[in-house]
Amino acid sequence: MIQTDNLSIEKFQTVIADLENSSNKEIVQALDFLKNDFEETKTMLMDLSNHLDNIENLYNSVLKEYVKRNNG
Repeated sequence: MIQTDNLSIEKFQTVIADLENSSNKEIVQALDFLKNDFEETKTMLMDLSNHLDNIENLYNSVLKEYVKRNNG
């Protein structure tokens, strides 16, 4: 989870729990926090998806060689 200079996770949770009584500044900081967390999570998922694709391609290459050796 992201921690910005302006908002810690604890402060974020406090703001979210009491939105009606939070200041505009705190709400903007919460929005920035969520935007940053969203972008970081999206990047991680894309990286993991690429990693899975690479693993699948490598597995298929190794399996093809294994099958070739055992059926040849």
